[in-house]
Amino acid sequence: MINITLPDGAVRQYEAGVTALDIAKSISDGLARKVLAANVNGQVWDATRPINEDAKLTLLTWQDKDGQSTFWHSSAHLMAEAIESLFPGAKFWVGPAIDRGFYYDMDLGGRQITEEDLRALEKKMNELAKQNNAYIRKPIAKRDAVAYFEEKGDEYKLDLLQGLNDGEITFYTQGSFTDLCRGPHIPNTGFIKAIKLTNIAGAYWKGDEKNKQLTRIYGVTFPSQKELDEYLHMLEEAKKRDHRKLGKELGIYTMDDDVGPGLIMWMPNGTIIIEELEKLAKETESAAGYKRVVTPHIAKESMYLTSGHLPYYADSMYPPMELEGEKYYLKSMNCPHHHKIFAAEPKSYRDLPYRIAEYGTVYRYEQSGELFGLMRVRCLHMNDAHIYCSKEQFADEFRAVNEMYLKYFKIFGIDKYVMRLSLHSPEKLGIKYVNEPELWKETEEMVRQVLIESNIPYIEVQDEAAFYGPKIDVQIFSVIGREFTLATNQVDFSQGRSFKLQYTNADNQPETPLIIHRAPLGTHERFIGFLLEHYAGKLPVWLSPLQVKILPISDKFLPYANELRDQLRKKGIRVETDERSEKIGKKIREAELSRVPYMLVIGEKEALEHKLSVRRQGKGDVGTQTVEEFTAHILEEIADRKSGE
Repeated sequence: MINITLPDGAVRQYEAGVTALDIAKSISDGLARKVLAANVNGQVWDATRPINEDAKLTLLTWQDKDGQSTFWHSSAHLMAEAIESLFPGAKFWVGPAIDRGFYYDMDLGGRQITEEDLRALEKKMNELAKQNNAYIRKPIAKRDAVAYFEEKGDEYKLDLLQGLNDGEITFYTQGSFTDLCRGPHIPNTGFIKAIKLTNIAGAYWKGDEKNKQLTRIYGVTFPSQKELDEYLHMLEEAKKRDHRKLGKELGIYTMDDDVGPGLIMWMPNGTIIIEELEKLAKETESAAGYKRVVTPHIAKESMYLTSGHLPYYADSMYPPMELEGEKYYLKSMNCPHHHKIFAAEPKSYRDLPYRIAEYGTVYRYEQSGELFGLMRVRCLHMNDAHIYCSKEQFADEFRAVNEMYLKYFKIFGIDKYVMRLSLHSPEKLGIKYVNEPELWKETEEMVRQVLIESNIPYIEVQDEAAFYGPKIDVQIFSVIGREFTLATNQVDFSQGRSFKLQYTNADNQPETPLIIHRAPLGTHERFIGFLLEHYAGKLPVWLSPLQVKILPISDKFLPYANELRDQLRKKGIRVETDERSEKIGKKIREAELSRVPYMLVIGEKEALEHKLSVRRQGKGDVGTQTVEEFTAHILEEIADRKSGE
């Protein structure tokens, strides 16, 4: 008998050779029908693979990321079976699962795939899926694997086999298709109920442009047609909400080849959004006891050697500048500068917690292929701050930062989020992480306890910590379900010692503070990209670059329109008059397309009675108001920072 430990700590005994699917059936038939794969002692396995020794077991369903990944990888094999059926002689390279779906790279002997071909392949995949063919795993000797693919004349699989040894080669077969694959796979093709092949692209073999170009087909599958329909609807909505499209349409930001890739230039409308976000952050941080600082954009090499950024982070930093025999680097992080500010004056325990904040500009050398609109850039403006505290103060300070996140979520209408506790990897101590195993264990448990006590939803992820300590990455989801990494809350047990930071404790002895690195609003770049997509460009009034557009019906009402404009501007409202000699219908349509929250239509009646015909973006006419009524209403909406109506 072997012992199987389940996630809740319960231990069950089974005969050796039991499978995860057998275990699921022993719990309930309903659960067994949902199991796609299993995590066995930290590795994802087929649910049908025999377990022959004691193991920790987690059953994986569609609700688990690894379950979805297994589902999509199996779908890639199903697609390959359909391709082999419709296009005999096709040769396959690799077919991985990706963040949303899968692809397979293949050599079709020069055949060009059309949209009509994709629909035919979808039909064939559906036919094959309904056959409920099992995915069968077979370990195979290298010589036999080589012989199999030599007979097929498949140079691509033979190339993959060159890097593999006996004992690490497996074939997977479903139906009439056999592939070289390490797995894992779902139990059978019947789990795949809804299929959509989404795109055709070219891809060089091994990613090398000197090699032959292969055909890459992308697809996505789901356990139900309803989920596929919802996903396709989300894709259409995402196209409309793409921050790159909206950023251009609304005049938020621009980029230029002469400036350089990944270097954002904020236009007047984008700058207004930045100023409003900074105003919110400064008000919030001031109320929480933070003091503001400003630091330079460059520093000497010696400081980054002390901080550890050069040993651990050099690949993401711009190359140095040589000045007066010294090397200077563009700032990639604000923290070393902030540590120097802490050290500039003596501190005692009475000065702690010491909180300093800066919307600091940092520069990171992202690879060209990773740059993406506002989401991956090379110049970032970060809502940064550092808290220096004693170990006894840590829990309260860390909890307060998390509560600041929750306050911001409410303001911006963010209902779905998760905190990702990023831990170190013991095997990489001294390579990727500071070599302090006991401090890692202690600080990771401190963070975990704060999250548990605060009842904040979180997951744990190995090998994603900062080099100096564990961190929380804040994952938020837009209204259409797109996931964004917003910000971070990090613990640092290393740099205080590296920079010889000290305070005098109550016993008049020197002590090194713990450091919390936090950035609740992340960077302007990523957060504004998120907001544009979250609100579909229809920003709440307090954030909108233009809050009111006055639309006179004809030129003779311009004097009253501009008098009204000046009156509203004096109240701090961002307002413009459309002075063009265009029909009022066109003015309204264009103001709607520009996502202006309020439109004030001015005609003869409004001018005579000194009233306003008010239109709300997306809602149309909301009635006639006096200037005083409208002004009071919009000022209240701005002051309350309502997330939108």
